[in-house]
Amino acid sequence: MVLLRPLALLLALVVSELYCLSWFIDVSESQGPGATLQSFSFNCSPYIPTLELLHVQPPTTFFNPPSLTRWQGTYVGKMTLSSSARLDALTVNHYELQLRFTCGNQVTEGRLSVNVQRDPNRDQCAGRFASPAGEIIQVRETVTPRTPLYTLLLPGQGAQMNITSAQDPPYFPGPFSIDGQGQLWAPSQGLKGQAQKVFQLQILVTFGQGRSCRGMLTVKVLPVSSSQVSFPQQAQNITIPENLVPGSKVAQVHARGFDVRYEIVSPVPCRLFSIARVDGVVRTTAPLELAQAPDAAVTRLRVKAFERLRPWDSAELDFQVDVQSVNRWPPRCLPALLATQIPETTPVGTFVNTFTCTDPDSPGSTLDYQLLFHSPASASSLCLRDGVLEVNDTLDCDAPGACLQHTASILVLDSGQPPMTRQGRANQASSLTFKWLPAEVPVLVMVTPVNEFSPTCVSRTFRVREDARPHTLLGSVMGTDLDYPHDSIEYSISGGSAPFAVDSLNGEVHLLGPLDYEMQKSYRLTVLLTDHSQDQDPTCHRSGSCTITIEVEDVNDHAPECEPPFQELTVYAHLGRSLEVPSRMTPLLVTDTEVFWQPEPWFVVVLTVTSALLLLGLGWFLSWLLRGLTQVLQTSSKPTQALLLNSIQGTKGSIEGFVEAPRMETPQAPSSVMSLHHFDGRAQDSREFPFFQTILHLGPLSLQTSSQYLCLPPDIHYLLFP
Repeated sequence: MVLLRPLALLLALVVSELYCLSWFIDVSESQGPGATLQSFSFNCSPYIPTLELLHVQPPTTFFNPPSLTRWQGTYVGKMTLSSSARLDALTVNHYELQLRFTCGNQVTEGRLSVNVQRDPNRDQCAGRFASPAGEIIQVRETVTPRTPLYTLLLPGQGAQMNITSAQDPPYFPGPFSIDGQGQLWAPSQGLKGQAQKVFQLQILVTFGQGRSCRGMLTVKVLPVSSSQVSFPQQAQNITIPENLVPGSKVAQVHARGFDVRYEIVSPVPCRLFSIARVDGVVRTTAPLELAQAPDAAVTRLRVKAFERLRPWDSAELDFQVDVQSVNRWPPRCLPALLATQIPETTPVGTFVNTFTCTDPDSPGSTLDYQLLFHSPASASSLCLRDGVLEVNDTLDCDAPGACLQHTASILVLDSGQPPMTRQGRANQASSLTFKWLPAEVPVLVMVTPVNEFSPTCVSRTFRVREDARPHTLLGSVMGTDLDYPHDSIEYSISGGSAPFAVDSLNGEVHLLGPLDYEMQKSYRLTVLLTDHSQDQDPTCHRSGSCTITIEVEDVNDHAPECEPPFQELTVYAHLGRSLEVPSRMTPLLVTDTEVFWQPEPWFVVVLTVTSALLLLGLGWFLSWLLRGLTQVLQTSSKPTQALLLNSIQGTKGSIEGFVEAPRMETPQAPSSVMSLHHFDGRAQDSREFPFFQTILHLGPLSLQTSSQYLCLPPDIHYLLFP
């Protein structure tokens, strides 16, 4: 339900915008018959709508029934002034029109408030003051000297008023005077003894630039008698709300006397209140809008009660009417909806959006703002400061679910006195419901991601046998990116000469072609990482790279080759003796299988430590043994020689092959062994090893080689020396 609340508010705004009902309009009093007051546009497809004027308050015939025409698929309604319209802001300055719009089964009613504005260029004298008979006022002869008797209300500002008629004695006890505000003041000598006299005053009103008008005031002085008319109640104060419609009852006064009549003698004229001459009921005559007429907050009324046949027999009652502010309208805000998007790198304190709110009931009053989050419910990324929405915390889209759509509402509360609810009604002065009346502004803020970081990866080393087949998986390059989503990375290899490829999605490195350890033992590849889908702009990318090393492991896949492929030697023997060596020999292939053993790491450590200790002990033992042997050799005078070759006498023999003997390591050959002439016993593998050493022992015959393959020259002639 919380998530649907902003959508409902937005729908309400759209409906309000659709009907375009303007609740308040201002009309100049200079507007004449036929003038258009307001146009309304309606969408009522496929029905035929109707627009009616239900009633006008206060009742008048100044407004025509609304017209409704179809234009470009929509209906346009107009409110115009009738032929009898004569707007006068001093007489009535506010009208309430109740309208009804019907579209199929949907019926919508709205109230249109028309404020009549005074026209400063409409300078003229109107009312009874400008009539031939003039305005007639009655005062008692006991009136206090230099007190206001009457206030003349005229349109325009800055008018000058002067009494042009003669006020010569003895008929006039003293001159009457009128000031710039239109107040008529009693003579400084008072009116004592001037009962039953009538004073006619011609008044010239000048508006400037040659514009002026004239009128007449007639002052009747009433005698003071033993009055039978009196008010039983004392002066009192009455409090009423400002939302009373014109014609509402304010109070009722009652005076003792015979055939008593009532009238308001101050202020005159009274534009806000009137009193019934017979029953003394005081009613409102105009809207009491304090926002438009602040002077209506306090009105002091003086009510006069008099006998109809003896008007000089009268009494007066003073009371005060206080108008209290009523919150009929919530604050209005522009724009009515705050929708924006900001990047996640927006600094704290940045203004997100601004809006302006006013209170129609009290323009210029202080408003209170509250920010309510809907999604997420407890977000602190945004805040309100002095009616401005701004970033309150660091925005981050680099975690799952962090880059969110923030939906909230700004509650705008007025501080009217007394605050009223929308449902509150004030039928009487005391029936008020006190509650704050808020306005709600939906807020929609979308935080957009920004590609802030470049992808990275760690350099790695992969090993592969040179006989590995194509498409073999060598390993994976693990790229990381601090931007969300973290796996939006594409992999590629810089350059295309190496026989390797990387999967663009998961970074797996595969072998594409054959390898040859003898041609190239290692490869260094640069892997490029490019991110995507991490920024509001789809063309914004960042890239990084790392180096991977691929080492080719050697495999014994080639047989050894002898260089040269054959060799011929000549062996010389003693005179009278000969040794025949066979024209061809069959090479003997000896295969030696080595067992591979890879111990555990802990065993290698233990073996290394143990071997070191054993070598230390063995070294000490050999040192001791050599010292003893040296002493023995020094005592012997006959040198010792070792017989290494057996004599071959008078027989023909042939070497049919080589006898395989157990392999044994000999650090060096004995010094008494004579080297063979022209053949050193070495064979060379041109592809696998640079050379290998062959040691030949002739008693007993044995052969030791460091290769698995043995190639002997086919023809060898030996010359043996005893």
